[in-house]
Amino acid sequence: MTHQPLPSDEILRHIVDAHCHPTDNEIPVSAMDDLKTHVCAMASRKDDQVKVANLARQWPDKVTPCFGFHPWCSHHISVLDATPSKRDHYASLFLSSDPSEQDINVFEEVLKNLPEPTPLSTVISSVRTNLVEFPNALLGEVGIDRSFRIPYNSYPFAGAKKLSPFTVPAAHQLALLEAQIALAVELRRSISLHSVKAQQVTLDLLKRLKEKYKEDFGKINIDLHSCGFSAESWKEVESKYPNLFLSLSVVINGRSPSYEVLIRKCSPDRILSESDYNEIGNSTEYTWDMICSVARLKGWNIETESWNDDDGLEEKEWGVVRRLERNWRRFVGPGLGLASATPRVGRRTRHLDDPAHKWNGEWVDESSESGVE
Repeated sequence: MTHQPLPSDEILRHIVDAHCHPTDNEIPVSAMDDLKTHVCAMASRKDDQVKVANLARQWPDKVTPCFGFHPWCSHHISVLDATPSKRDHYASLFLSSDPSEQDINVFEEVLKNLPEPTPLSTVISSVRTNLVEFPNALLGEVGIDRSFRIPYNSYPFAGAKKLSPFTVPAAHQLALLEAQIALAVELRRSISLHSVKAQQVTLDLLKRLKEKYKEDFGKINIDLHSCGFSAESWKEVESKYPNLFLSLSVVINGRSPSYEVLIRKCSPDRILSESDYNEIGNSTEYTWDMICSVARLKGWNIETESWNDDDGLEEKEWGVVRRLERNWRRFVGPGLGLASATPRVGRRTRHLDDPAHKWNGEWVDESSESGVE
């Protein structure tokens, strides 16, 4: 893939990759030394929570850590008060009351590669510990995925993937997701949300959350990561939920030209940029490619050389980097939401790499997209 030429380091310091997975691979120290942008590093399963935490401890001015359990790992977690045996747990998720012989055979093959179920209480305790340690941390990556099928070799895995016919019931995924969201509401942390082939489920969830938490729901923000909503659906949901953002990636959204219509229709103060990439050395290029696409589709200027810190700069004169940086600050701001006053990004606004600035607060099945349906 040919990438857009990168801007100056001065401009890169104002860019945020709102969703990436750098700990999926080994991270060379030199790559982090060379990193000029800020990254929002996602945890998604049991073994990478500590990896994300360590990355944030080592590079606190370059990394916003995100802790949570992804729907692709939801079957590893028991949401029952009393954790059942391994066999009973997975059978309750994958087998009907009268399974066929073929399903039983597949189940036995899959079962031997699956871990013992982890109690939901253990998961929530782990996420809570990390969110409390890192006051700037977000909840992510969490969500619901109705297209994901259980692999024969347990996720994460090496080599070619072979998928079984089994999926995780939406009710089970939602039980895990809503328990994590409850924690985010309690601690006032914004959320990076994965949703695939689950548009109506997602809309029902948002309605339920707003009714349950009332004004507290408006004190957190939600980013629909690699959003795949139609432009019409997005405009409707955008008007109902002022704390909803979307982020787009070349890796996922670039597969379909529909993302261009979505960008054109999306309000300018709801857009974030992301790479959704699993190698830190490529995060900047993929994020910048999407930023350039946003600028082209919105008709915004692209800052490439120097940064204008003039406090008197009119918003209509803002370039794409300044606009997206403003959106990011609002997204991670403690209890801000979009109903709050818009901050001016200028001389008196701390840069993302300023040590004094502290925010309070995958593998993909080729038959599906990673993002909202």
